[in-house]
Amino acid sequence: MKGSSTILLVVLSLSFICGLTTGEDDSEFFMDFLQTLLVGTPEELYEGPLGKYNINEDAKEALAELKSCIDGLQPMHKAELVKLLVQVLGSQDDA
Repeated sequence: MKGSSTILLVVLSLSFICGLTTGEDDSEFFMDFLQTLLVGTPEELYEGPLGKYNINEDAKEALAELKSCIDGLQPMHKAELVKLLVQVLGSQDDA
């Protein structure tokens, strides 16, 4: 159940954050955010992909919790998430 909850949180948070991007390639932002979320630190999120946004403390706590869940995943599962999301983004480019 924890894995399903983690995936749901990832999808919801990424959908929300990607909805906030304007004037920037959404796919590029999305992949940068995802990569940082999977292998970076919360601070790298705030300095990198989210650097131009004013992130409130509640959102920072939520991102820290999400990062903690992702850090608990097996590396193989993280890699599969990346593959899945790249596939989804690729199919959107074809549409």
